[in-house]
Amino acid sequence: MSGEQGWDRARWLWWLALLGGISFFIAVFLRLDGPAIWAWKTSGVGLLAVWAAVNARGKYGWMIAAALGFGALGDYLLDAKGLEVGAVAFVIGHIIAITLYLMNRRAQTTPSQRLLGWLTMPATLAIVWGMLSPAAGWWHAAIYSLFVAAMAAAAWTSRFPRYRTGIGAMLFLASDLFIFAGEGAVLSKDVTLWLVWPLYFGGQALIAWGVVSTLAKEAKA
Repeated sequence: MSGEQGWDRARWLWWLALLGGISFFIAVFLRLDGPAIWAWKTSGVGLLAVWAAVNARGKYGWMIAAALGFGALGDYLLDAKGLEVGAVAFVIGHIIAITLYLMNRRAQTTPSQRLLGWLTMPATLAIVWGMLSPAAGWWHAAIYSLFVAAMAAAAWTSRFPRYRTGIGAMLFLASDLFIFAGEGAVLSKDVTLWLVWPLYFGGQALIAWGVVSTLAKEAKA
């Protein structure tokens, strides 16, 4: 156990991040709101970003910390300043993450892995179009979803662990698609309530663990 954890400089931050993110589902379920609730919402991914920064080795380590940091900022701004401002913070984080993954592409991928990587963006666009069009402004959601889909596709074909970072990125994408499903009345918001936050935070935690642990172990080797 000590050898496995030897790369981690602050495991306690990891556990605090999980506590903040998992416990926030209470606020989601009770539909709580207000500045204190926004801070609670930010705590999960915010602490993941701090944990990633503490464990950062080299530019890639700082890139995943920055991507998580902009995700945490987006969590806060969505409620504090509105959808558009929050989306901008998320897009910046996605661009950083996409760059990180493209700079760390997997040396060899199977045909099925490449197929999923190539299909993620057009499939996402088709799903969003089907759920939200022809409502006014649906294309705003479509453009944003392409950034999330590109991040997920790049993560899936990166060298980082597919069953952590890759699946985590796909869960992140799924959480946004469930948001759009609720907005487009494809699913009741009473249903999506149970799905969006667990998929989102679980995805972010898996992304963080896969990237940070891989880079830190390589630096320690």
